[in-house]
Amino acid sequence: MMQAESGSAEAKGPLPPPVGRKRRGLGILDFLLRLLAIGATLSAAITMGTTNETLQFFTQFFQFKARFYDLSAFIYFVIANAIVGGYLLLSLPISILNIVRPRAASSRVFLIFFDTVMVAVCTSGAAAAVAILYVARKGNSRTNWFAICQRFNSFCNQAIGAVSASFAGVVFLILLVLLSASTLYRRRP
Repeated sequence: MMQAESGSAEAKGPLPPPVGRKRRGLGILDFLLRLLAIGATLSAAITMGTTNETLQFFTQFFQFKARFYDLSAFIYFVIANAIVGGYLLLSLPISILNIVRPRAASSRVFLIFFDTVMVAVCTSGAAAAVAILYVARKGNSRTNWFAICQRFNSFCNQAIGAVSASFAGVVFLILLVLLSASTLYRRRP
């Protein structure tokens, strides 16, 4: 009789993990995604904020400079990514709270709302910078805007790296929103 019972338990397969453990795992994933998003957005802001290049023509007194703060879209990009990075830093304690108390729904609603706002802020900053970088790389012959990336290659490459990091931050933020939404959806009876 003992063998029959143990044989039937093996036939059922492994038991699913408890619900609390699964939610705690999702909380840890939320925390890790926040750390990745912090790294992406703050590195984007710092990289763009330090982007400049000086070209000397003929003599050292005749110079052309390309600096990020010469373009308002790049200034907005730096501010937007700094705001998103700051928000993500401030949201880390709430994310830790979700690990400790996996059933806390109000903190997840708070995070999903502000994470969605930060997706919009980060996307708008990156899109504005991409528009300027496109004109800097390709130019616009109809308006006599010349492509400057052929001359200011280092400036453009550094700005492209910053925009790429910002879009990586957008992807991490979207994953955070989806993760929070799925966690809230699973709470329903």
